[in-house]
Amino acid sequence: MKVGIIGLGNMGMGAALNLLHKGHDVTGCELREDIRAAFAAEGGKVVVSPDALPTDLEAVVVFVINAAQTQQVLFGEKGCLARMEKGAVVLCCATVAPEAAKALGKQIEEAGFLMIDSPVSGGSVGARAGTMTVMGSGSEAAFAKAAPVLEAISTKVWRLGDAIGVGSTVKMVNQLLAGVHIATAAEALALGIRAGADPETLYKVISESAGSSWMWQNRVPHILAGDDTPLSAVNIFVKDLGIVLDQARSLTFPLPMAAAAHQLFLAAAANGQGPKDDSFVIRVWEQLTGIALPEKK
Repeated sequence: MKVGIIGLGNMGMGAALNLLHKGHDVTGCELREDIRAAFAAEGGKVVVSPDALPTDLEAVVVFVINAAQTQQVLFGEKGCLARMEKGAVVLCCATVAPEAAKALGKQIEEAGFLMIDSPVSGGSVGARAGTMTVMGSGSEAAFAKAAPVLEAISTKVWRLGDAIGVGSTVKMVNQLLAGVHIATAAEALALGIRAGADPETLYKVISESAGSSWMWQNRVPHILAGDDTPLSAVNIFVKDLGIVLDQARSLTFPLPMAAAAHQLFLAAAANGQGPKDDSFVIRVWEQLTGIALPEKK
């Protein structure tokens, strides 16, 4: 299948490599020269701008940050829609507000293309392994067209109905939980350190106890290793929990836990941690209480 991947970040690179290694004709689009070079070294084709993608694309997978960037790479001055064959499918994988997904779906349909509202979960590890979970909504025709792509990049595709926006709604709920769980894991570890517990031992004990969570087991090791390399950045949860709270506000729906977590990620970003791994929201407690975090090994 002839596929364009726009955005070769943590998720997009993994998806592009899986498509490439499974025999698809893949061209990546990425602004950063070093990332383009890395994909080219794997045998992939790369361009710097969406309007430079090959013609007659059958599918375009968009792994940018937000709705505005998705709009730009599709419909902007250097957008890619002119490079797609009629009836091609767009997989919009960014975490966006449900209303933004609906607006994109209307534009894409009116332009003569198919769309799957397809936010993903699984992180960079899942993307590299081809084991992402796709929370997808869209027409039968869109899913049929995108089937080879979905098969290559994921092991679980949730088909959540025909209506664009449902996928983004489910991802929004996921991000509420993920953000709160990361912030809570950091808070708990910080408290244990302040109270004198050995952080390595604390991690092991809690991992085998009722208080554990997927995020505790996945993120705390980053802190213990002192490695703030961003597998998912603090800034992602500044954005995503912002989407959650905006949606809740429009529904007159209180979200005290999500609001508190959002403030913690905002505090970390204000302290210069925005580009760092999201687990390092724990540096808010480091600044407030003077706890000593594990140093990089």
